[in-house]
Order: sequence, then C-alpha cells, then structure tokens
Amino acid sequence: MSARVYINKIEKFLPNDPVSNDEMEQILGKINNKTSKSRRLILRNNGIQTRYYALDQHQKVTHNNAELTALAIKKLTDIDFSLNDIEVLSCGTSTPDLLLPSHAAMVHGLLKNKSVDLNSASGVCCSGMNALKYGYLSVKSGDANNAVCTGSERVSTWMTANKFEAEIANLEALEQQPILAFKKDFLRWMLSDGAGAILLENQPKGTLSLEIKWMENYSFAHELETCMYAGGDKLADGTMKPWSEYTVDQWQSESVFSLKQDVKILDEFILKKGVESMGDAMQKHQLKPEEITYFLPHISSLFFKDKLYDEFKNAGLEIAKEKWFLNLPKVGNVGAASIYLMLEELYHSKKLKSGDTVMLSVPESGRFSYAYAFLKVV
Repeated sequence: MSARVYINKIEKFLPNDPVSNDEMEQILGKINNKTSKSRRLILRNNGIQTRYYALDQHQKVTHNNAELTALAIKKLTDIDFSLNDIEVLSCGTSTPDLLLPSHAAMVHGLLKNKSVDLNSASGVCCSGMNALKYGYLSVKSGDANNAVCTGSERVSTWMTANKFEAEIANLEALEQQPILAFKKDFLRWMLSDGAGAILLENQPKGTLSLEIKWMENYSFAHELETCMYAGGDKLADGTMKPWSEYTVDQWQSESVFSLKQDVKILDEFILKKGVESMGDAMQKHQLKPEEITYFLPHISSLFFKDKLYDEFKNAGLEIAKEKWFLNLPKVGNVGAASIYLMLEELYHSKKLKSGDTVMLSVPESGRFSYAYAFLKVV
C-alpha cells in the first residue's frame, strides 16, 4: 500500500539585493561597451521589475549554484528536523556548476551531514519538478520517510558581457537582423538566480501541510525539435551539434556554451502543447478547473499570461484569473527554481486554508516538456 506524501516545509534563498531593470547592465556589463538595443523592449514585454544575481557590482561571484541550494536546504532545519534526518536529497537545475560530479553530489558535499540517497535532475525548467517527483515517488513507495527536493539556478555568470566578447562581430549584426537579438541577447534580460527547497514527509506535520495528490510529466521531443539549448548549436536541418564536436576556438566564436532559444518554434508550440498536456493530466485525474483554488503557472514572461489564459479558455479549461498566483515581476524567471519560489511565497502568505487546492504547471522549452502537480491543503 502506497504512503501519502506531504509538503511540510518550503524555503528559499535569493542572493544579495534585488536588482532593478536599470541596474541589470551595470552588473552583467555592456557587450562591446554598447547599451543593448533589445533590453528595454524585452523587459517591457516580460514584465519583470526586479531579479537576483549571485554577483556583486563588480561581477565578482558571491555564490555558486550548489551554495545557493545548500543555503535554501539549511533553512528547512529546526529543532524537529536536522540535516542528519534527510533520507533522500533530490536536486534539479539547468545550470550546474560542473559537468560532473552531479549537482546533487556537490550540494551534499556542502551539507556535510550523512550518506543519503542522491538524485540529480537535469534539463531546463522541468528539472525542478523532476527532482520533486523523484522525492515524491521515494516517499510514496515507502522506500523513504522523507525527501528534500530542490530547484535552483545560477545563470548570471553565463550572461556577463565578457562571455560574448569573442563574437562581437556577430552581435553587431543585430542591427541588420533584429531576430538575432532574441537568439543571442534576449535571455540576458530574462533569467536570474536563486534556489528553493521543499521537505516531503509521509505524515503531515507543523502548522501547514499540503498533500501531493498526483504528479504528471509529458514530453513532446518525439514530435518537435530542440528549442532552448546550451553546450552546442542548432544546425539548419534542426539537428544539434554538441560542444565536443567543435574546436576550442569555435567554443568562443560561436558562443557554443551560451544559452540560446529558437523563438519561432517557441511561439508556435509552447502554449499549444502546454494546454494539450495539462488537459490530458486533468482528464486522467478527473479534475475540473473549478476545483482548483490556486493556479501556479511558471511562465517566462508576462507576455504569455493572457495568451495562456485564452488558450485554456478555448480548450474548455478556463481557470479564472483571480486564481492565478505569480511572482515573476518580483523574483524574475529563475528556471527550475521558479515553481518552488512561487509555492514558497503562497505557502508563507497565510492565504491557504484547509481544503484549498493548488495546481502547479511548469513548461520547459528545451524540447517541449511539461510537468504538473496537484496539491491539497490538509
């Protein structure tokens, strides 16, 4: 008989002070000492007002990804739960500090507690939800009594101006080819740093517990080509060429390790497949939109909010706008950590009451993956 799984604690760690839109380029730097031509347009569309960077004003690193994650985990501890009580440590991120060892192993090394069951979930935004699902299944199966799950990003160091110096000539082509601004420049103004941590246990504890009723994941990689990527480049036929097949000089000249996104297929499929997959998940579990008290959708930009609402409405899955809970303008798009940061804010808001339900929705544009979770307040 499977156990029940409860979220009993949620914490976050956001590095340093919030960074305003006008301060971003001071910290990330100006490419070729020129102000970005796309920054203001992108910020106007994405609706983000402040975000967090693990960098100081001189681009000096203040935290790496593993450190952000460990600091969020440590905030879960108290007199009733210590680091030595952790049985499963499951960590998801898009931006690990190293190719190997795994992100979870590096986090565990900082915690210095005891031997635990480790899981590292890779990918893009869904990696945080995949980490949560591993912990959920570990507890639900009875294999563990608890699991600590995390989502984190430290992407700011990928976006500093010095990372693009080798391809200044290519970036200057933005003036002639504005679409390149979205492939080469726009992610600099979209992403930020931070970490969230969740404690799962097989019994409700504390003043507020949310039972995870179900989780569902979907992938459309069998149908669609790569959309968001790093560590390689996309060829004309849609296939991917990995970093290991480029020369060392090309790593810089082609910005092989920078984050890129094919905005054409993003716009065509990200909402369509999201509504399709969420509809399938709700149908599978016989869930009706009116049974959702709070809807937490991870969206990369407020540009997509009304479009997503309209897509849901057209599909017969309308979720009233007053049920939507977002904190994107305050914390920015923190990738794998975003859903943790949204849920953490709702959890500590004192809005939740017994019987309320929460729907988590996370899309991933890497190759169009989607993850969902349905929670109920005990």
